[in-house]
Amino acid sequence: MPVARTRAIALVGLAGSVVEVEADLSSQLPAFVIIGLPDTALGEARERVRSAATNAGCALPARRLTVNLSPAALPKHGSAFDLAIAMSCLAAAGTVDAQSVSRFVHLGELGLDGRLRPTHGILPAVHAAVRAGHERVMVPVANAAEARLVPGVEIVAVATLREAVVRHGGRPGPEPVRLGAAVEPHDAAITAVAAPVPEGDLADVIGGEEPIEALLVAAAGGHHLLLTGPPGAGKTMLASRLPGILPDLSAEAALEVASLRSLAGHPVGETLSVRPPFESPHHTASSAAMVGGGSRVIRPGAAARASHGVLFLDEAPEFPARVLDALRQPLESGRISIHRANSVATFPARFQLVLAANPCPCGGGDSPDEGCACPPATKRRYFARISGPLLDRVDLRLWVHRVTPTKLMMDRDRVRDPGASPPVTSREAREKVVRARAAAARRLAGTPWRTNAEMPGPWLRGEGGLHPGSTATRALDLSLERGGVTMRGYDRVLKVAWTIADLDGVERPTGEHVGRALAMRMGAAA
Repeated sequence: MPVARTRAIALVGLAGSVVEVEADLSSQLPAFVIIGLPDTALGEARERVRSAATNAGCALPARRLTVNLSPAALPKHGSAFDLAIAMSCLAAAGTVDAQSVSRFVHLGELGLDGRLRPTHGILPAVHAAVRAGHERVMVPVANAAEARLVPGVEIVAVATLREAVVRHGGRPGPEPVRLGAAVEPHDAAITAVAAPVPEGDLADVIGGEEPIEALLVAAAGGHHLLLTGPPGAGKTMLASRLPGILPDLSAEAALEVASLRSLAGHPVGETLSVRPPFESPHHTASSAAMVGGGSRVIRPGAAARASHGVLFLDEAPEFPARVLDALRQPLESGRISIHRANSVATFPARFQLVLAANPCPCGGGDSPDEGCACPPATKRRYFARISGPLLDRVDLRLWVHRVTPTKLMMDRDRVRDPGASPPVTSREAREKVVRARAAAARRLAGTPWRTNAEMPGPWLRGEGGLHPGSTATRALDLSLERGGVTMRGYDRVLKVAWTIADLDGVERPTGEHVGRALAMRMGAAA
């Protein structure tokens, strides 16, 4: 057969494009040429494929092989094209059934001994193949569990090139490559661990009802949260409890979260996790680590991996200002676009931002009497590292007070008293959040939005008809007039008021709900 064809997937960000891999065998001087904008790693597939085929007992003929990757104008990168190139070449040489090869999408990197190594991004690649209408995908054994998370596709897992040849009707030589184990232990473990989820229950939180209410409002409406207070007050504990009270992800959102983890090279479990992700990068993270980047292969950063979940920035003023400001555009649009010379990668970034900050460099306290010696100018300069435009996008601002012996004793007595109301658990809080989100979803039916935080302000005040009325917003209007809140802040207070009303089970926010929402926005400055 003069030209044999199969398919592979080229990933640019989370989006995948089907690439047709064509191989032509001609009677010219022996050569192996790959055309169609391959990068360096893909260009080196010539040596990997030739050595792997020889060691698998099905050597390529000593003639000229030309491999074309179409569309030729689309940049291709990485080693995941190895299997597709090898199968198209073997089909052109008549070693395997060309029609069988043409019915598959092939993904995987080849070792020189013919072994198939796992590759990053298998899950989004398989998903892209299914969206393009393909029903059969061949992947390395180490990626099989991850690939099978995508419904509606037949996954054929092979450990070696020899197995792939046999699967396509070939008859390799009598001497198989002796690998010992088809997949090394470190390869097999790549899909054995599920995404980490913070442990702990909301009932562990000590400090009164205010922190619990702030977390409930943040979870119910999808609002961003700022936690300010001295070290040891429980800011990190509060933030780590937020994912536990969020509703389960839909199947589509769970698949997107798993795809982002796969593309970033993080472990993906054998079953699709429906719990929201939790990302907590260190304050030394760069802009590329936060939003994503890379000169050759663009990988998602922490903000993209936190999509549909929580992005927690502990010690937020310690982050470089440019890293924090890089989050401003994703907070508004819900997407991250990374531009390079030859491509633009787009990642989802619909996450909840939780910032934790000390009031000053020394940590301070709830009052100057608790040992803080920082002058006011130092405090302002330290907290000003979080820019005003970023803070303006944070709906809830909570001051977390240090736990005192009195609070600790009251909490211990409440646990021991059989007549006292038990603390709110994460399960109970999640049920309240689910009911509040269901009320918001019914109200927003027929719109692109599902949570109160997603509503555009102009739509809320105009076409949506969700303004509570001038009587209910008297205090908020006065704060806007005096410059206490911006117009963006005004809209965000209204969204929080609707969330509080949903939690209370009422049809429309009252002046009390708007007042509580305004107090939650101004809380950290109090």
